Amino acid sequence: MTPDPRSLPPSFTPQAGRGSRPDTADGVIEVGTDGTGGTTPPPPPARPASRVTRQSSGPVPVDRSGGRTRGGSGRPPAIPPAGAGVTRAPRPVAGDERRPRTSPTSRAPQRVVAGGGAGRRPGEGSPAGTAPGASAPSRIRLRKGRIAAIVAGVLVIGMIAWPVGLVAWANGKLDHVDALSDAKDTPGTTYLIAGSDSRADGVVKDGTSGARTDTIMLLQVPDSGTTSLISIPRDSYVKIPGHGSNKINAAYAFGGAPLLVKTVEKLTGMHVDHYAEVGFGGVEGLVDAVGGVHLCLDYDVDDKKSELKWKAGCHDVGGKTALAFSRMRYSDPTSDFGRTQRQRQLVDAISQKAAKPSLLFKPVTQVKLIDAGTGVLKVDDDTNIIDLAKLAMAFKAANGKDGVTGLPPISDRDYRPGGVGSSVRLDPDKAPTFFKKVMNGKLKAGTVNSETSSKG
Repeated sequence: MTPDPRSLPPSFTPQAGRGSRPDTADGVIEVGTDGTGGTTPPPPPARPASRVTRQSSGPVPVDRSGGRTRGGSGRPPAIPPAGAGVTRAPRPVAGDERRPRTSPTSRAPQRVVAGGGAGRRPGEGSPAGTAPGASAPSRIRLRKGRIAAIVAGVLVIGMIAWPVGLVAWANGKLDHVDALSDAKDTPGTTYLIAGSDSRADGVVKDGTSGARTDTIMLLQVPDSGTTSLISIPRDSYVKIPGHGSNKINAAYAFGGAPLLVKTVEKLTGMHVDHYAEVGFGGVEGLVDAVGGVHLCLDYDVDDKKSELKWKAGCHDVGGKTALAFSRMRYSDPTSDFGRTQRQRQLVDAISQKAAKPSLLFKPVTQVKLIDAGTGVLKVDDDTNIIDLAKLAMAFKAANGKDGVTGLPPISDRDYRPGGVGSSVRLDPDKAPTFFKKVMNGKLKAGTVNSETSSKG
């Protein structure tokens, strides 16, 4: 039975619009045959719409070049270029189900790491064996930076802890003696330095025993003015509190360091703030600890008592020669005056070597120097290693071009009052004024009251 054509949908709709349905079967146009048994060609494909549809979104206008536009219409190219704004639909998964879209508010935050780029999820694109969110180069840089920070911290702590520990250790090694008096304080800072040859250690073998102050030096740092280093001849005939008049070195024999301090204070009118006693018998080890010293003497010497053999000029010497240099006096044309100057030169040479900046980077040498230095020193109860450092700087300043070195005014170098042999008499009229100038820093820079100069 042939169905009624009017009940069938039209197979072709003219562009001008849909026409009315035919009223009879004779008005129906058959599709698929041309009435002669041939096949009728299919109608042309419908023109594509000027808009495309994204998943879960409204129509997006597309321009003819394939890029998104905000308005207008037009036929898109047959093959849209990559990134033309058309979003690909998600791939189908098993069961022809699609992954649910995640709303922007529910997405997990993405980490942005150095060198990793934005938008990378933790662990994506990272080389094997690296932590999620960090690339291998950044991890290596982090590790190197952490090691460098640790090393720098250790160095800083070491730079602070080492000198602090060294000072504490040195202070513990100092040999203290009750030497200072309760005399009235005077301007500036006054150091009394006594050089003692102790026969008890067996180093010095000249037939005598006990200890003597062969060198007495007064180092004055005034509140303003020139720093002075004045050598008081050990045979100076002076008044010793409680023992009458005698050679000044007898004060040490009578009452040790305390009596020597009181005697110097009475002679100079200056209060002694710090006392330091150098045992010249141990100078050999101290000189060797600093690596030798540079000493000068302008005449040849072959002295059998001190065992010093010297060719005129300046030489770098070790501890044994330096000790003989400081003790020789029988071959010196000025006797004790020359020996005092040579001992002062030796102490200055040791100070120069010990104050070199390169010593800061030689901890082993520092330990040797402190060990040897504290072994030959005795200081008053109030003096510490910092005070000794200040003493060394003042000693260097006094021996510099802006300092003062020399002797007090002398009226007789062979004074014989009786009972003490030959002694040195200080000028009773000039000495008081001289020491007052020393105290106030009023002396002119240079060498004073000395026949020869041993600055080298």
